[in-house]
Amino acid sequence: MAVEETNNAPGGGPPGLTDAQAAGMFAGMNEVIRAGEEARRLRAELIKVCAGLGWTQDRIARLTGLSQPAVSKQMAKERDAGPGPVMDLSLSQGDPPWLEGRLWGLAEELAEAYGPDARRTAGLRALTRGKNGFAPEDVDVLRRLVEEDLRRYAAADSAHRRAYDEISRGLDLPAAPPSVAPPGTPSVRRALAHRLQRDALGNAHTSPGH
Repeated sequence: MAVEETNNAPGGGPPGLTDAQAAGMFAGMNEVIRAGEEARRLRAELIKVCAGLGWTQDRIARLTGLSQPAVSKQMAKERDAGPGPVMDLSLSQGDPPWLEGRLWGLAEELAEAYGPDARRTAGLRALTRGKNGFAPEDVDVLRRLVEEDLRRYAAADSAHRRAYDEISRGLDLPAAPPSVAPPGTPSVRRALAHRLQRDALGNAHTSPGH
């Protein structure tokens, strides 16, 4: 017969931790650690993009909250690696990470516009906490929830719907072969597209006639 797991300490001392309790705590800690490591990598990649755009060390240090020596060290690594291609920041690009970032930004705009009743809010929170990645199944779920919210809330000619139609058409096309992949890692391309999409929708809402 299998031995049941208990929280009794050896020798009948005070109750201890079960394997399940310890595993639960370590799992939560590991999740936070992984998220922090991913954020640090993404920050380094974004510093590289800003350096490629000609930003000064002072400007990058001020906006990132890092010390200038830390920024200088990061930029020295990039200089040693040689100049890379300048990142294209136009919104209408067709690679999957860029489109996924736009979808992410659109979903956040919908969450803010329509509140917790919007269908994609729970899934979006999991995504932004790093609990869900951008695996194809996660993207498909987010698309379906965004589509449902657009049917419930958005007019046919709204900026939200126009953005989604463009994103959806791009995601339905076959991905370009790796030989013509644009510069930047998937994570940094998603982050940039996410920010640019949110800004574009915010500008659409504040422009005359909206």
